[in-house]
Amino acid sequence: MTRRLGYPLVVMALAMAASAPMAVSASDSPPRPPHPPRPWVKLCLKLRQMPQHRRIKCHFPPAPRNPRAARLAAEARRTPSISEVSIPTYPATPVGITAGPDGNVWFTENYADKIGKVTPGGLFTEYSLPTEDAEPAHITTGPDGAVWFTEAIGNKIGRITTSGTITEYELPTSDAYPWAITAGSDGALWFVETIGNKIGRITTSGTITEYELPSGETYPMGITAGPDDNLWFTEPLIGSVGQITTGGTITEFAAPSSSAMPIGITTGPDGNLWYTDATGKVGKTTTTGTFTEYTLSDPNSFPWGITVGSDNNLWFTEQEVNQVASSTTSGTINEYELPTTSSGPIDIAAGPDDNLWVTEDNISQLAIVTP
Repeated sequence: MTRRLGYPLVVMALAMAASAPMAVSASDSPPRPPHPPRPWVKLCLKLRQMPQHRRIKCHFPPAPRNPRAARLAAEARRTPSISEVSIPTYPATPVGITAGPDGNVWFTENYADKIGKVTPGGLFTEYSLPTEDAEPAHITTGPDGAVWFTEAIGNKIGRITTSGTITEYELPTSDAYPWAITAGSDGALWFVETIGNKIGRITTSGTITEYELPSGETYPMGITAGPDDNLWFTEPLIGSVGQITTGGTITEFAAPSSSAMPIGITTGPDGNLWYTDATGKVGKTTTTGTFTEYTLSDPNSFPWGITVGSDNNLWFTEQEVNQVASSTTSGTINEYELPTTSSGPIDIAAGPDDNLWVTEDNISQLAIVTP
């Protein structure tokens, strides 16, 4: 079926605590051509090679724990209010999520090749991408009042207006696998090329510049605008956090743990750069490279996305243990079970309603956390 640019599929979804959708068998899902493994699969398998993490399962979706035990644990530990809402398309496999300029929450549907938005009240709209099999990944609000996103397999950067008009820009480097994206202080959008091993910059008119990373295969993953007007990004395969100026000068800072695997990154309310470490930690670094690390309760929790909540705490996801967690700027951590087991939480963003919104990749749902 031919896709029409920006054609909305509007579906009402007013129940904010929907149950998990029924599983879809392999015969029900459309076949997909072979692709590089999704980043969380590749990095989890890399993690399992470390002796201290040999027990991590790396099942996607993870094997569910005892249902009764999980339910009791969820009831005991779910201090914030957490609800879930199903995305109209199934399977959608949502990945990136952000607060949009229009007071809605915008997210990517990695498998369905769509960009979705949802109002705080639960009204969904979905827009099919012009490029089939694009696998949209991360998403952010741009300085031009539009929403920008990456297409990991499509090898493009996309722009969508709040009314649904989509424009795509092809990357100069083939098979670069663009992943995270953020708005910079210079009025441009900055993104990582995970397989291309570069940092990219795109102006709002579509001019792209790429910067080669000085180290070898670093697999850059997260990127954020820093408090120093530079861009900061993670390099999980070399255990580093990098800084790039808007002029393209790159500096890399090695995390103190020899096995560190930084993933998501955000600027904290304390002026530090906070990141998730797949080895079961969250960390922070000053803009001069002084690190502090905080260990989570489970070394195999596999934390991923991270953001700042309306309570000025850092909030992040823990994929393997089906949790969201918060940390104060002094490192006090609380962890909360998500209602649906094996939901596969990936990215997290502060919404326009002061709640935290989470993509649940395995079950094609969004979770809403009220701190």
